[in-house]
Amino acid sequence: MTAKAFLSLRTLIATAMILLLPQLAAAQDTMSPEAFERHTTGKTLFYSLNGTEYGAEQYLQNRQVIWAYEDGSCQRGEWFVDQELICFVYEGTSEPQCWSFQMRGGRMMAMFENDPSQTTLYELHHRNAPLSCPGPYLGS
Repeated sequence: MTAKAFLSLRTLIATAMILLLPQLAAAQDTMSPEAFERHTTGKTLFYSLNGTEYGAEQYLQNRQVIWAYEDGSCQRGEWFVDQELICFVYEGTSEPQCWSFQMRGGRMMAMFENDPSQTTLYELHHRNAPLSCPGPYLGS
């Protein structure tokens, strides 16, 4: 290999590394499904969107969930893993909502992967108590 070819190859590798580093760093920050389950099960997490409280989700055993909207209405569902994404299906819907999660300062950040440019939620706080849902959706 000539010195010129070696320098070209070296430049190509360096350029590829520079371009790939952000994607590799983001992939390393993504929570595994096991870490997500450990962080959420048995808790009720409150989320914000653009600095405003958005809703809360209670994470039950066996990957069952209850989502509470800000208006107080609740919806039962479950989550599952699809190619390292955490996907939720709620009663009355058939289209999974898939998210990737990262930890930032001890709190989760959730990126909506069905349309990543649209929604990023941030964990405000959590509690180890059920949601207060009216009617048949009692948080338990």
